[in-house]
Amino acid sequence: MEYRKIKDEDNDGGTLSNDIENLRGIGFSGVASVSNVPQREQAKWKRKTVVTVALTFLTSSQAILIVWSKRAGKYEYSVTTANFLVETLKCALSLAALARIWKSEGVTEDNRLSTTLDEVIVYPIPALLYLVKNLLQYYIFAYVDAPGYQILKNLNIISTGVLYRIILKKKLSDIQWAAFILLCAGCTTAQLNSRSDHVLQTSLPGWIMAIVMALLSGFAGVYTEAIIKKRPSRNINVQNFWLYIFGMAFNAIAILIQDFDAVMNKGFFHGYSIITTLMILNHALSGIAVSMVMKYADNIVKVYSTSVAMLLTAVVSVFLFGFNLTLAFFLGATVVSVSVYLHSAGKLQR
Repeated sequence: MEYRKIKDEDNDGGTLSNDIENLRGIGFSGVASVSNVPQREQAKWKRKTVVTVALTFLTSSQAILIVWSKRAGKYEYSVTTANFLVETLKCALSLAALARIWKSEGVTEDNRLSTTLDEVIVYPIPALLYLVKNLLQYYIFAYVDAPGYQILKNLNIISTGVLYRIILKKKLSDIQWAAFILLCAGCTTAQLNSRSDHVLQTSLPGWIMAIVMALLSGFAGVYTEAIIKKRPSRNINVQNFWLYIFGMAFNAIAILIQDFDAVMNKGFFHGYSIITTLMILNHALSGIAVSMVMKYADNIVKVYSTSVAMLLTAVVSVFLFGFNLTLAFFLGATVVSVSVYLHSAGKLQR
């Protein structure tokens, strides 16, 4: 598959050596270009930092808004309609950003919506994978309780690292692999409670579904990164538009499968509140931030961002919900911090 052939130079400053090679043999006029190289790399680093920090804070507030959106511990609104509106809002925001670009820069080959079948035909795949994963999410609770599910979700971390290596052909150093395993262990430790031992008693169907969900999530994320980086010059808002169009289509299918009768009898917006609206806005902005992280960084950064966000959510929950931080949480947070440091140090050894 051609998406597997993405080279390292498509990512973090890989073009720097090419820029220097192109400057050889150029006269005085090339001096200005040399001085611009550090500025260009600094701009890349700043952009990565901004989108990563934004993703971390948006993700950390997701769980809080979801809890607030419940009434008496239940969702009064349809989750599938909320997901559909999230995709719709992401699509609308991408179009609004494109309209602004068209007004200031005009329509170019890289920012026009029109595309070829070969380019657009790959976009439904991540949307379909996420749909199947989300549907499995409803059935896994027949085999595992909520705390156990949160722990099993950490399998996503390992699956993302493995698929990142297999599909994108990106090498991680030995230290980075160790950091990845520590990240998984740290997140799991931070989530331990008095009922966590029950996860070891999960039946075989529960383990199979958890592993399948982890693989689907990891593959969808890595494959999306491959799509976005296949054409680096392509405007991210165009790529987002096509991703979200198919996301809308598959979430519409989910409504028909799961909540058609409820939507027809109670209405599309039944049970919605201001908190629900804020939750939808948060999920939409988080989705856009994820795509930007994949465009300007990678899935590994996304995994670390969402893992740190989990810890931030727990800390904020202390003040909002009276959540008690346990010794396991502090130990897990420490392991996650060490993992982040090792991953950064491991980059120097690649």
